[in-house]
Amino acid sequence: MNIVVLAGGLSPERSVSLSTGTMVAEALRAQGHRAALVDMYFGLEDWSGPLEDCFDAPIPEVYRRVAREAPDLAQIQAARRDQGSSLFGKDVLELCRRADLVFLALHGACGEDGRVQAAFDLLGIPYTGAGFLSSAIAMDKDLTKRMVADVVATPGWKTVTYTAEDIGGLVESARLPLVVKPVDSGSSIGVSIARTREELRDALTGGLALGGRTVLEAYIAGREIQVGILEDAALPSIEIIPRAGFYDYENKYQPGAAEEVCPAELPPETEQRLREAALRVYRTLGLSVYARADFILDGAGEPWFLEINTLPGMTPTSLVPQEAAAAGIGYGTLVSRIVSASLEARKQGR
Repeated sequence: MNIVVLAGGLSPERSVSLSTGTMVAEALRAQGHRAALVDMYFGLEDWSGPLEDCFDAPIPEVYRRVAREAPDLAQIQAARRDQGSSLFGKDVLELCRRADLVFLALHGACGEDGRVQAAFDLLGIPYTGAGFLSSAIAMDKDLTKRMVADVVATPGWKTVTYTAEDIGGLVESARLPLVVKPVDSGSSIGVSIARTREELRDALTGGLALGGRTVLEAYIAGREIQVGILEDAALPSIEIIPRAGFYDYENKYQPGAAEEVCPAELPPETEQRLREAALRVYRTLGLSVYARADFILDGAGEPWFLEINTLPGMTPTSLVPQEAAAAGIGYGTLVSRIVSASLEARKQGR
């Protein structure tokens, strides 16, 4: 097949996305597909040949490694020659129309919030992962928690939309400690744990740059456990043990920053409860193909659902590939199954 691997985009997670896209494109080519790795935001600005030749173009090695810090999006915007408002760069949609499938290697609001999926549905372009509506719901941490609160335990939360003038009141009324999360970001960008009022003030001040709509979630101490789902079946769980701090952006993507134990060392009954909880969330939100659910396992062994990711990372340090490997599914097979399941999901209108 001719497959466009769509990555990058105008997202704080673009570096992660480009690394995912590199790995996926290489795996697809190893399976005999023609795969074009394309940055959604910049498109084919620097491409002068026939579009058809993009499927055989070299894959830039520079995309493989994830940058230590999230990019400055203002600089990214300024670097594009086309200063229009479209998030699709030059010739991206035209190339996608020529493909048999678009593999969405996008992460963050530019790709996981359902807008790209909706555009492709309207254009009749098949793509990987969940459909537009369930993607949009899962991207919104507040809406996700509202929908699943009756089927899984999730920490208490309050979602606030605020300005700089509101921060003082929010700080004074808060019951600490809290986890502060932008409502629609991924890769733990903008996430912090506030144990003091000063830390909460700093977190809320920083959140203004990410839109000022924030989830204030009760902090639960415990083990960080994540459960991948592939084709409506839960994969073995994985435990994340950061070497310092919590599982933030840097600890997620810098090699050696966190210890990852897969399968997680858990009693069988706890493992089963985690898998069942992940599947309940997945099915309640109407997701399809694959996803990854994040939990905290408290000191009493109770799992608390935090959020679910509809386009999990596929970088060298990503979790779903590790979980798949623990189930005997190699990276190439994992990519192949995502492709096959996605084509079937699109046929069924999911």
